[in-house]
Amino acid sequence: MTTETTKTILVLGGTGKTGRRVASRLRQRGFEVRAASRKGPARFDWSDENTWEPVLAGIGAAYLVDSQLADAATSMRAFAKLAATRGVERLVLLSARNWVVPEGQEKLPCERAVRESGAQWTILKPSWFAQNFDEDPFYRGQLEDGDVVTSTGDGVEPFVDAEDIADVAVAALTEDGHGGQAYELSGPRLLSLADVVEEIARATGRTDIAHRPVSPAEFAAYAKRQGLPEEFVGLLNMLYGWIADNRFADLADGVQRALHREPRDFAEYARTAAAAGMWRPTQPNPRAEG
Repeated sequence: MTTETTKTILVLGGTGKTGRRVASRLRQRGFEVRAASRKGPARFDWSDENTWEPVLAGIGAAYLVDSQLADAATSMRAFAKLAATRGVERLVLLSARNWVVPEGQEKLPCERAVRESGAQWTILKPSWFAQNFDEDPFYRGQLEDGDVVTSTGDGVEPFVDAEDIADVAVAALTEDGHGGQAYELSGPRLLSLADVVEEIARATGRTDIAHRPVSPAEFAAYAKRQGLPEEFVGLLNMLYGWIADNRFADLADGVQRALHREPRDFAEYARTAAAAGMWRPTQPNPRAEG
């Protein structure tokens, strides 16, 4: 038997890749939603505790997103405990697969903070989002220009569709049976960046898109020429290096366990995005120049 909450559901990061999808699905199903963000009508800021109490009033379940701040675990612990004391029954945390934790660091302490909050918890641990390729300006620009430059080599990743993440989150927020679960979420296939580009080229009908593998040093020089901040370039090279090493070259079963169906394939995502007008070519092609 399924028991659905009748209280308002809080969605933090309500304008983000997953947050807006979660909020939309909840509203479509008739739930009252409070979508909170730093600049939204319901203001929430991890660094401003004065914004915490107002967004929790009357809330029955909450969708949380790891803030990635230096003191994220401390803030998450305080907020999760406050939520539990204010009557929030379910907490669903968007975290990450353990592969994103650098060697020697505690593995994802925000997860422990939610687990120890006193509320029923569910953890979502997705792989790379397929939607990065159309919703992130850097990747979208590379694809529009036809020159996708990375230092991932031949490494593979099981890219997950953000639509699947949102479906799992909504199930965990509104239905029984997901408490105490940590769902690792991936797509159904391992894909290299060359495979990704091939799928997008097929979906768009373009023949001028290619993946250009380079060394980490070459990528850093390229990315700086594109105007990316130095710290973000370093982060991308680290993440690309993990893909190159096949650090996460395995498929997860979280979508199947949570939703009792297979995850969406990257090809379906690419066709949908292409049909919406994504990745139309630009002229000329400045990114292809080194």
